[in-house]
Amino acid sequence: MSPDARSDGNGTRDGQHVANVHDRLRAAILRGELPAGQVTSQVTLARDLGVGRTPLREALRMLQREGLVVSEPNRRVRIAELSSSDAEELYVMRIALEVVALRITVPLLTSTDIAELEGYMAQMDHYMRAEDRRGLRAPHRAFHDRLVHAAGERVAITIGQLFDHAERYRLAYGATTPGRWDQRRAEHREILDAAAAGDADAAARHLAAHYAQTASLIFAAIDPAHDLARLRTTIATVAPGAEAALGLPR
Repeated sequence: MSPDARSDGNGTRDGQHVANVHDRLRAAILRGELPAGQVTSQVTLARDLGVGRTPLREALRMLQREGLVVSEPNRRVRIAELSSSDAEELYVMRIALEVVALRITVPLLTSTDIAELEGYMAQMDHYMRAEDRRGLRAPHRAFHDRLVHAAGERVAITIGQLFDHAERYRLAYGATTPGRWDQRRAEHREILDAAAAGDADAAARHLAAHYAQTASLIFAAIDPAHDLARLRTTIATVAPGAEAALGLPR
């Protein structure tokens, strides 16, 4: 039996869980360690990760379904490129879904939820002052997750995936940097204060404006001439007034 065909009875081949290989590759793509557009081979990836090619192929299929990798001839693998059209579709989906989930969640937030959100704010501030963007990721993700959790598990999973894909753009185009942190922090504060007051409409407007500002920074770098009509329509539909934040990078 070949090494790739061995199994320990727990869903592993060659001593590696497919999920573990998937998670390692996914993290490397999201952090930019495997840059957008890079072309590599399954042989190279298997060698660099120290894994068998069978679990690697299964992990790559999962990543392909998620849109993070593209399969090419001769077992070549291309990391999905960043583009203005993909970025707009991403933010259309993210804003439409997350604003609705926020409106569902805000009336159900407890004092414990608000206290935890305040804690995430403090952690985000700490990591950004220390210029530790990797450390920032966990409290930033937890902050946004807590604001939408009441919408249901399927919705939360989809929102989490969109959050991860958006991170590729934020990191690549400097949408969250120490120099911009005061503005980013102020935007998070507006969202939290509105949520704490139980004002779902205001929280929705602030969240949509926050993402519109981030999108503006990304598009100013990737394609300043890109027509954001779809994104503008989306924001005007779910959080009227917040679309004014588009086109105003700070």
